[in-house]
Amino acid sequence: MAEEVRAKRAGAEGPETGRPGASASPLRIMAVFLTGAFVAILNQTLMNVALPHMMNDLGVDAATIQWLITGYMLINGVLVPVSAYLVQTISTRRLFFFTMGVFTAGSLISAFSHSFATLLAGRLVQAVGAGIIMPLMMNVILFIFPPESRGRAMGMMGLVMIFAPAIGPTLSGWIVENYHWRYLFFLSLPFAALSLMLAYFWLGDVLPRRSLRLDQGGALFSVVGFGSLLYALSRAGSVGWSSREVQLMLLIGIVFLFLFVVRELSVEAPLLELRVFRYDVFAVTSVVSALMTMAMFAAMVLLPIYLQNIRGFTPVEAGLLLLPGALLMGLMMPIAGALFDRFGARPLAVVGLLITLFTTWSFTGLTAETTYRHILFLYTVRSLGMSLMMMTVMTEGLNQLPPALNSHGTAVANTVRMVAGSLGTALLVTVMTNRATFHAEAMRAAMNTADPAWQAAYAQAKSALAAFGVTDQAADRVLALLLFGTVQKEAIIRGINDAFVWATAITALALVASFFIRRARRPAVRSVGAPTDRTGTAPAGSSI
Repeated sequence: MAEEVRAKRAGAEGPETGRPGASASPLRIMAVFLTGAFVAILNQTLMNVALPHMMNDLGVDAATIQWLITGYMLINGVLVPVSAYLVQTISTRRLFFFTMGVFTAGSLISAFSHSFATLLAGRLVQAVGAGIIMPLMMNVILFIFPPESRGRAMGMMGLVMIFAPAIGPTLSGWIVENYHWRYLFFLSLPFAALSLMLAYFWLGDVLPRRSLRLDQGGALFSVVGFGSLLYALSRAGSVGWSSREVQLMLLIGIVFLFLFVVRELSVEAPLLELRVFRYDVFAVTSVVSALMTMAMFAAMVLLPIYLQNIRGFTPVEAGLLLLPGALLMGLMMPIAGALFDRFGARPLAVVGLLITLFTTWSFTGLTAETTYRHILFLYTVRSLGMSLMMMTVMTEGLNQLPPALNSHGTAVANTVRMVAGSLGTALLVTVMTNRATFHAEAMRAAMNTADPAWQAAYAQAKSALAAFGVTDQAADRVLALLLFGTVQKEAIIRGINDAFVWATAITALALVASFFIRRARRPAVRSVGAPTDRTGTAPAGSSI
């Protein structure tokens, strides 16, 4: 395998000599990237639990502190389309050192920040590095592993992608409860240093380079389009879809993304090769992956709200609920990769989505008395279903693409997943909020003070308070607060259940689409700019 990698490099750029990592094995190369990806993904999940502490320490409100997450996501979003150009034009070794160096610098800025502006600047610098490392890693894996053995490699990558966010909330809760939130950023430094050290000794210039001109118009349209769209989606969850701010940013995003698509389909050297969707397996797996990502965020976003805000569990307890599922996914990812190499993605996707469909529907029946153990069981089984399809579906689609389209395919796949995750978060939070308001109003309307049964229950409660010496006026205030709290609590639970109904419907759509996945057969190699890629004829191996 290593000889094949070196042969590919030699054919692309000539032999590498005198450079650390030039003869590294694929497993060592994977170790370098997995270490870097782990710290980048872990960093994304450490913030949620710490935000209230940061608000108090820095003296800002919730709307302001949320920019630590929104801004990070926006930078990641606008860099995804550009990553295809960077991967093809900058050497692997140099680009990796740049991304991890920038990420480390951002961690240091955030760790030593004493104002919100400095902290936000550090987070945005972090996002520049984190936004490039994942597309770079996927391109390297597609290059050094042949299609018949990529399942195991993608399984290892999936293990990192799942395990890091699973331990993030628990680790963050423990650090915030026992130390200062700044240690969350210091935590990234040893992992980043280890990744850079491994890269110095093991990583060479793996990917071939090409001389390309940057599509500046496409870059501008993509930055404005994706940035506006992701900003609107992130804000919709807090201010609602009817907000003029959200609607304006959605309109700007849609217009610029339309201009982006028109330009990318007309220029000779596009920033993002959208013709990858002409490959039928890639197109279908992109749809399944997008729907699956939206459904996945249902549990990741809604369950912490239910556990902490409604049930009163601590951040550590809420985070610990994710650990068994993460461990199971870690165990199953390599197994799913091996099964994929043998059977393909469709049987794994169908079985995984059936499990996910059942468990997601089971979450629609949450109550104020649902036990922690029951939720833990459902989430763990749900993780089993997710582990069968998370990386296998994406790998099947990428396997159909010729090598010249690998960088564009991974950029498109990451863009689809990221936008779907943002849309899923905004949609499900909005559904939860709107339905909670609806249920609260309905329950208040049902409290008919003229109803004899209701009057009797209210009088009995006042009598119970009077037995403790509470006056009638004070009892009325106490009961009003208790009723308000009870109504709000039950309304939010019902709103969460309704959001899981939507997540179940999304999962069902993904299940239907998964039946159209077939085993990919890579077509003949073609260069991206070749005339055959610019004709209206569908590529070999495509039925679209």
